[in-house]
Amino acid sequence: MQQRNIRLLIAYDGTNFCGWQRQCNGPTIQEALEKKLGIITQESVQINGAGRTDAGVHALGMVANFITTAPMPASAFGKALNSMLPKDIRILDAVDVSPDFHARFSAQGKSYRYDIFTGPLQLPAERLYRTHFPCSFQPERLQASLNLLIGTHDFSSFEAVGSRDRSRTTGRGAVRTLFHTQCLVDPARPEHFSFCFSGDGFLRHMVRNLVGTLLWVGIGRLSTDQFAAILGARDRKKAAPTAPACGLFLEKVYYDERTEEVRDS
Repeated sequence: MQQRNIRLLIAYDGTNFCGWQRQCNGPTIQEALEKKLGIITQESVQINGAGRTDAGVHALGMVANFITTAPMPASAFGKALNSMLPKDIRILDAVDVSPDFHARFSAQGKSYRYDIFTGPLQLPAERLYRTHFPCSFQPERLQASLNLLIGTHDFSSFEAVGSRDRSRTTGRGAVRTLFHTQCLVDPARPEHFSFCFSGDGFLRHMVRNLVGTLLWVGIGRLSTDQFAAILGARDRKKAAPTAPACGLFLEKVYYDERTEEVRDS
């Protein structure tokens, strides 16, 4: 049987999962997908994700791929998985892609959104999807700091401790490039804010650490100059505490068009 490479577009509510990556501490998105794909294909399936979202983090556009010899149409994988998976995981699309496509290594960039509510009393239905930060938050204070982040920088100050092997002399270390940063205000609900980040890659907890520190800028605890000094210090101890996981959404993963769909079966 000929091997095929199937690309999945996945949305999930990360509340009840210990993140994307398979582990022994509890349920994960990867484990749930692999178990159901094993039943569908009658094969041992390993699925590759575009990244490793943490416990409690959500996704609107996670991308994954897996190799199979199952002859069923690509679209049928999505239907079959959605009939078997828990309701907090949904397959939005399933297509055949070229053999060299890899969800992680073929990715050119990602976009994340972080949602915040700054009012005094948060509705219970929002608590799992929007971080509650009751304060006098002024988004206009943020623009200069957000502009500083655009471009290529060493983001060690916003990297989780122990997130990579620092003894390695190859690779790009903590250097990443951000293409877009923004703080959006909901005009209909002025206490609802969203931070948006797009870049060629993100370190573990990088978005949450950036948000935690930017919040301090937004309440006047840090100035733009102080934020710039934190970025330049390359020292995690200089930045603010990590923002909670619940407000974070992986919105989109970007790929070169040549690695996209090759046929619709």
